[in-house]
Amino acid sequence: MNTRIEHDTMGEIAVPAEHHWGAQTQRSLENFKIGGQRQPQEIITAFAYLKEACAQANADCGKLTAEQAGAIAAVCAEIRAGRWNDEFPLVVWQTGSGTQTNMNVNEVIAHLAADRGMRLHPNDHVNASQSSNDTFPSALHIAAALSVTEQVLPAAERLAGAFRRLEEAYPDLIRIGRTHLQDATPLKFAQEVSGWRELVEAPCRMLRTALPELTKLAIGGTAVGTGLNAPKGYDEMVCGRLRAMTGVDFTPDANKFHALTSKDALVFAHGALKALAANLMKIANDIRFEASGPRCGMGELNIPENEPGSSIMPGKVNPTQCEAVTMAAVQVMGNDAAIGFAASQGNFQLNVFLPVSAYNFLLSARLLGDVCDSFRVHCVEGITPNVERMTANLHNSLMLVTCLTPRIGYEAAAACAKKALHDGTTLKEAVLALGYLTGPEFDETVRPEKMV
Repeated sequence: MNTRIEHDTMGEIAVPAEHHWGAQTQRSLENFKIGGQRQPQEIITAFAYLKEACAQANADCGKLTAEQAGAIAAVCAEIRAGRWNDEFPLVVWQTGSGTQTNMNVNEVIAHLAADRGMRLHPNDHVNASQSSNDTFPSALHIAAALSVTEQVLPAAERLAGAFRRLEEAYPDLIRIGRTHLQDATPLKFAQEVSGWRELVEAPCRMLRTALPELTKLAIGGTAVGTGLNAPKGYDEMVCGRLRAMTGVDFTPDANKFHALTSKDALVFAHGALKALAANLMKIANDIRFEASGPRCGMGELNIPENEPGSSIMPGKVNPTQCEAVTMAAVQVMGNDAAIGFAASQGNFQLNVFLPVSAYNFLLSARLLGDVCDSFRVHCVEGITPNVERMTANLHNSLMLVTCLTPRIGYEAAAACAKKALHDGTTLKEAVLALGYLTGPEFDETVRPEKMV
């Protein structure tokens, strides 16, 4: 491998010649061979937004020339476009402030600019008016906000739309309800699906509620929150540039001492992601149980058959999309625990669990965005009710007896249900045998369409 010699304040070090990072990136590569999980691409993209906004603000303040800021901006645009992904090799499990990732970005920008004739120092120019202590928390919030607005919310809204279409396709179909895994009173199939739809829409509202706190940035706080070496008004200038670039309403956190040490906004926003995961778990379980069979289960729903389900049982097809949803939900719930623990570890003027917080939040967002789309395309959009099975189960249910209670009383109605169950007869046969109603009276009283 061909190398070149780079230096930092600790001395010289050999760096792969084909790459554009510098000494601090190389030291991190050699010192943290842990796990292999690289910094999420969303963090690198967020840094590319942030570094461009910081450069433009520094130019406005006279700390950089327009040419220097322009060179930084040009490289940042290429980074966001994915042109230089291989230049960001550092793992999550490094310094808890994310300093080495901040310097990885600074070094790559400086080297790429130098290749084009603009000599920049990674600290003095690219990192001007900044500290890793305010840039990584800011990049984390930028990445989190963008992942919510660009990945999770659109995918969840598409899934909710699929449920709405299913709801509207069967407005009058009645099925038996179930509580405690036991038969209950009837409801419309559309009513059940409306519940699934709202289970997706409600966490979306929660996520939107979380965004105003998530879009508050630490930038301008520099090392400990005092703003040392940052010009007055710099934080607002950076956020103004970010708003123009992203369309997201980023604002400076008014209290930088809070912004550097607390990750409460991330905990709050991830709570909404966990709520979505919990609701998706419920929906997926409902659908796979109702589609169970094909002959010996509930069999009230038909779901798409996407692939063979068994290596030993020919013809078996499994609810694999539902299973993928539930596994993703479990992972998100685990991520939530990690984020909560990490947020509790802010010591004095800095939280040093930032990379692990970023990794878990962005993994959750990516999983939920992907699984909402996969579940929608490969399962929900292909669901149809098994009308024959639903209707048979409806009329076979003993819980239709509930509508008799106002007419014959709770205890008499219970006696009818128990007799039908014991004798293996229909509810109507039990009511007639006990003499509580005549056949026409039963038919007039027990009408599922009036019970929904």
